Amino acid sequence: MSYDKYPETKINGFDKEVFKDKDAIKEQLKDLSENKKYCLTVECYPGVDDEILELIQDIYNPHTVIRSEDIFYDKDTLNKMMQSHLTDDRVRGVMYYGVMEDFVDDCKLHEMKKVLGSNQRILIYGVGASLISKGDTLVYCDLARWEIQLRYRQGMPNFKQDNYDEDALKKNKRGFFIEWRIADKQKMKIFEDIDYLLDSNITGHPKMVTGNALREGLKQISKQPFRLVPYFDPGVWGGQWMKEVCGLDKNEKNFAWSFDGVPEENSLYLRYSDTRIEIPAMDLVLYQPVELLGMKNYCRFGAEFPIRFDFLDTIGGQNLSLQVHPLTEYIRSHFGMTYTQDESYYILDCKEGGGVYLGLKDNIQPQKMIEDLNKAQRGEGSFDADRYVNFFEAKKHDHYLIPAGTVHCSSSNCMVLEISATPYIFTFKLWDWDRLGLDGLPRPIHIDDGAKNIQWNRTTDWVKDNLVNNIQVLHEDDDYLEERTGLHELEFIETRRFTSSKITYHNCEDGVHMLNLVEGTQAVVESPTYAFEPFVIHYAETFILPSGAKEYTIRPYDSEETICFIKAYVRQR
Repeated sequence: MSYDKYPETKINGFDKEVFKDKDAIKEQLKDLSENKKYCLTVECYPGVDDEILELIQDIYNPHTVIRSEDIFYDKDTLNKMMQSHLTDDRVRGVMYYGVMEDFVDDCKLHEMKKVLGSNQRILIYGVGASLISKGDTLVYCDLARWEIQLRYRQGMPNFKQDNYDEDALKKNKRGFFIEWRIADKQKMKIFEDIDYLLDSNITGHPKMVTGNALREGLKQISKQPFRLVPYFDPGVWGGQWMKEVCGLDKNEKNFAWSFDGVPEENSLYLRYSDTRIEIPAMDLVLYQPVELLGMKNYCRFGAEFPIRFDFLDTIGGQNLSLQVHPLTEYIRSHFGMTYTQDESYYILDCKEGGGVYLGLKDNIQPQKMIEDLNKAQRGEGSFDADRYVNFFEAKKHDHYLIPAGTVHCSSSNCMVLEISATPYIFTFKLWDWDRLGLDGLPRPIHIDDGAKNIQWNRTTDWVKDNLVNNIQVLHEDDDYLEERTGLHELEFIETRRFTSSKITYHNCEDGVHMLNLVEGTQAVVESPTYAFEPFVIHYAETFILPSGAKEYTIRPYDSEETICFIKAYVRQR
């Protein structure tokens, strides 16, 4: 298979503005140490390792080092301030919409600023460093969210905390709901002022690019097709399909998830000459929101990427947890989110016995079902899912629509391309089949929340008529088929499936498109006006066409082959 696990986007015109290792970084910054009075500010995303501080001190040789973490309240005060947003739950919190300054002690900040008038070389280093001063040179040290999560698992604490051994899910929660939110806002506030960006994702191997080259690179990406950097993770229910198709480590027990289209989580690889720079994909979303999303989507969602593609692999594995997603009003009132996780399961592959649990059977008693779920949670017997929930045997290329409030899960022996709205963290698990997570702990169950969101009238006939392969043919001839496969009218995402042996034409000016090649070996994405270079994609790869690309074509790489791809975009009312 040719699935590319390390997709890069080539940035043109800035080959001399990238620095591939410590020696190159030292050479570029060495002149700073010659100034007797100078202020160097190195602002860090939460999670950056202090090896960067050691590197900068070695290069710059400051007289005084100001650690910006000292302007923040102490850890206990921070915990009290954040508690209402963190909650006592392992995974769910309430979205924080404030700013980094909310957690800064103004008295401490004032004291730190007094040092700035001294006649010496000063280094200001750490999270929120530019709140003290942007200095004479501003360096931003960035870090991808997936790398942060891996470091949490390895024992790294949250910002100004000593929770080294805490449940990694709780660390992630603190990042997701608070730390990353305020850090992103702070980053964007100073983004135009950044002189250099340090890529600190690979411990011991920092790289650097000028701020100008970074910003211009993001502008280039917003006008051409690109892929995010996928990552893969094992799970208690994980399967074997991705090992083969995506070329993963066959010595691993399984792989359950892959995020291959989630800017909220994924990275971007930017190729400058012989150096690859990794940045969070959210940098593109936040810096080029209109060019990426389109003005209509930006006005509706703000600088958030509303569509998500990911893989759920249960082939040779187990059932997913039985679950339901919150209704829009519930997620807004309880968690501070503006829209919910409507979703769908597109079946990339399926083995014997594979299928989807979806919607409720007729004439069930809600109170009895909830009572049985609670009994199972207390260990008083297993929950009989087949008594309450419909099961549909699946086949390759089926599409199951799952508007919020619908009970659902994939069974074992399915390879799912999940196409959904982005707020993925809000899954109310109802039943997890009598098992523990890979960490040896029961996976979080939220029956009470689920009960308040289950739509009890979504029973067998309604599900069959509305959610199972609700496919409409829009155009068909000998070598071209276009179908509408969803999503349901309650969901804002539109999906179209194209099966073709010839070139097809598409326009994304109204809003960003996210696609996946679901059948065929390779396809080529091109610009009718030669606005970008031809872009080759392979089977099962997810790719994005930003609004700034305006129009594009897709054709089989091999003229003798027929390809099939699915396209998702925000339905414009």
